[in-house]
Amino acid sequence: MNISILNGRIIDPANDIDRIDALHIRDGNIVALGAAPADFTAEQTIDASGQLIIPGLVDLAARLREPGYEYKATLASEIQAAVSAGITTLACPPDTDPVIDTPAVVKLIRLRSERIGRARVVCIGAATQELAGNLLSEMAALQTAGCVGVSNGYAPFKDHQVQRRMMEYAATFGLTVFLHAEDDNLAAGGCMHEGAISTRLGLPGIPEAAETVAVARDLALIADTGVRAHFCRLSSAKAVQMVGRAQFDGLPVTIDVAAHQLFLTDMDVGEFNSQCHLRPPLRSQRDMQGLRQSLQRGVISAICSDHQPHEADAKLVPFSETETGMSALETLLPLTLRLADEANLSLSSAIAKVTCAPAQILGLEAGTLGIGRAADIAIVDPEQYWELSKDTIQSRGHNTPFLGWELKGRVTHTLVGGRLVYQLHGE
Repeated sequence: MNISILNGRIIDPANDIDRIDALHIRDGNIVALGAAPADFTAEQTIDASGQLIIPGLVDLAARLREPGYEYKATLASEIQAAVSAGITTLACPPDTDPVIDTPAVVKLIRLRSERIGRARVVCIGAATQELAGNLLSEMAALQTAGCVGVSNGYAPFKDHQVQRRMMEYAATFGLTVFLHAEDDNLAAGGCMHEGAISTRLGLPGIPEAAETVAVARDLALIADTGVRAHFCRLSSAKAVQMVGRAQFDGLPVTIDVAAHQLFLTDMDVGEFNSQCHLRPPLRSQRDMQGLRQSLQRGVISAICSDHQPHEADAKLVPFSETETGMSALETLLPLTLRLADEANLSLSSAIAKVTCAPAQILGLEAGTLGIGRAADIAIVDPEQYWELSKDTIQSRGHNTPFLGWELKGRVTHTLVGGRLVYQLHGE
């Protein structure tokens, strides 16, 4: 279908575009900005007056729970939640069941997501077989099957030699290694940031050193092997500063941060709020401000949701025994827009952190409204206030500390490959 989107503010950070104009789609691709081609006739017109027209969001970390954890959520439920939030591309970490360590599992996820047909799902393959940390996976075969990189998730490597060999193998094939910087010995037994609040609550803490020690180790191995690496969900200002220095020195490293780390701190744990049991943990107010400053300076390349939906029972036991993670797809965009108001970040720069920047990290031709590119588009009413509640959340997981928050900025239309896959209230 030929579609014209009219009168909206087009923001495309990848091409340095920020203006009120029209956008035209034919055969699933963007064919023009501004005046339509002479031979173009729109079969559908969307009036985006007063709204933003932005690239579909690219999420670097979304656990979709299928295969293996369908009692928490399914591909269908989470993809629906994603498109309702303007997210058109999702990267699935390898810790499914079975683990994404063979081409067969990659194909299974691809076929199931294509059958749903609403958003694009790409896989990050397992760096070691079954994420056991000892035997390397067949990374070349995973790359051929479509994996955009490899990771061992939160699972530790057996020793540093295995991690070094993994990086050498990945570097040979030009694969990006996705690293969760956490020293499992220092973090063992902890359930929140180590500090005054963990002491007051009597909860075992995870020290900042659990992250900084792991970052120092990983940076040394990256320098030794030359692998392209991405640090996932760093939470401490000091760890980000260390990676920023490595970037300055020329190491091929990037960083993302979870959106909630830019708004919540260990104080939000309050009186044992299990919705704030996260990994990595919510850090101090100083860390949150440090992350925001690193985002402004460009040290942190991207913002992700770190979406981890759970069934209700997963959060209904004592704090330290609850499962970590939050349902976060639907708060990614409004929190990012809020950063543009609160963190001295331009609207275009904020949108870049969830569109073209994560697409570049994944090596995908996404996150842009360039001519000839696939029409993955989100239309957003930036002035609409709405409340995240159990009635409005589309994800099957309702585990989020943002329930009850009034958010600003809501997606009204989402297009994937030129198809309208979501429309708010059927407008």
